[in-house]
Amino acid sequence: MRTINILLIEDNEGDIVLTKEAFEDAKIMSKLNVVRDGKEAIEYLCAKGAYANRELPELLLLDINLPKINGQDVLRFVKTSAELQRITVIMLTTSSYEKVITITYNENVNCVITTPLDITEFLHVVVCTQHFC
Repeated sequence: MRTINILLIEDNEGDIVLTKEAFEDAKIMSKLNVVRDGKEAIEYLCAKGAYANRELPELLLLDINLPKINGQDVLRFVKTSAELQRITVIMLTTSSYEKVITITYNENVNCVITTPLDITEFLHVVVCTQHFC
């Protein structure tokens, strides 16, 4: 099984820890990098500054509500970039508001996952993301 290069874009420390644990517990072969806001995500994706030597991720796990630059704008940036548009993007949101989900799909997201608030359900959702790569 090959290693999946993943960028988690998430500002909630608890969700970051849970996501890391879920991938470890499921024994998913992954290299999981984390950035905590939209501005840092774009710097990472553009290989700027501290991220000059980064490997291009195959999968983005993107929180919709981020500081500095929101998840919708990061998604738009990725999907309009010739270099980045083929990256699989899974948008993570606690909102089940249909309008938000529709707008996200209109921006060419690969999948929207409404993250459950229950820890067991959250871990299951994170593990299921490996099937998108």
